[in-house]
Amino acid sequence: MFHHVQGLTPGVQAFAEQLRAAGHTVHTPDLFDGATFATIEEGMAHARSVGFGTVLERGVAIAEDLSPELVYAGFSMGAMPAQKLAQTRAGARGALLLHGCIPVSEFGERWPDGVPVQVHGMEADPFFAEEGGDLDAARELAASTDQAEVFLYPGEEHLFTDSSLPAYDAAATALLMERTLAFLDRVGRPAA
Repeated sequence: MFHHVQGLTPGVQAFAEQLRAAGHTVHTPDLFDGATFATIEEGMAHARSVGFGTVLERGVAIAEDLSPELVYAGFSMGAMPAQKLAQTRAGARGALLLHGCIPVSEFGERWPDGVPVQVHGMEADPFFAEEGGDLDAARELAASTDQAEVFLYPGEEHLFTDSSLPAYDAAATALLMERTLAFLDRVGRPAA
């Protein structure tokens, strides 16, 4: 489970702990070497200075030491390595893309057969629904395969699943967690 641009925050860790409490093995690699940021803008500045390509490749490299039979998950920026691994690493069990989705064409011609995917975001989130094109990419993904589900939640917060941030929405996160756990149960309780 790859963190968002503000780093491996306590809220990302808490989300992972909820999945662990439900019986799942969850890896939470730190793509920022311990750095966390108070705002999305500060985190974006750091990611730009490191290079988004470098962040992506760090995520891909971390997975090399793990079994390929995983559900790859990511929050916002972390959806980038999660999606690439789900699309390109043989054996993927699925993908959970929270607050982000990249056009499938970035990592291949089409979404791989037999790899279910869920995309979650808020319907008025400016990063997900507007400027980044993530919602458009999610809809295109869903139109291209019967393996994809897109869930939209009312609101405009970006990182609404991170309980350590002001954007946290407990009700939306509870519903997202319910859907996530059902998804993981359907794909055979693999590691996330």
